[in-house]
Amino acid sequence: MAETGPVRAELLRRPATAPLAVLVAGAVGAGYLYGTDPHEPGHVLPACPFRFVTGLLCPACGGTRMTYDLMHGQFGAAWLDNRALLLASPFALALLVRWIVEGLRGRRWRPELSPRVQVLILSLAVGWTVVRNIWN
Repeated sequence: MAETGPVRAELLRRPATAPLAVLVAGAVGAGYLYGTDPHEPGHVLPACPFRFVTGLLCPACGGTRMTYDLMHGQFGAAWLDNRALLLASPFALALLVRWIVEGLRGRRWRPELSPRVQVLILSLAVGWTVVRNIWN
């Protein structure tokens, strides 16, 4: 019988393994979501723990509904589900693509965000949380 331990360990150390695993997990989740309307009750989709504990909307609340609406070509509904997340989605997709490309080239890649950019992102998330909970 062949020894699989070192082979598995080598596969897990490859730079492309993690981004491709994230891509596959996302595709599986999207496949399930495509046929499951999150606007309707009775589905098996995770609830927001922040909303469960506080009763308030977090910056990502509505992201599942937004993704469902985008997959079904309902851009107006996606905009209403979560505007900030919809605007941030192309940047997140670009980061995923870059991570995959670098991994396939055999290089490890991690985005480097300056402290100013980190503060900006955090401020936008907190600001969006406050605004959407006041308007909702």
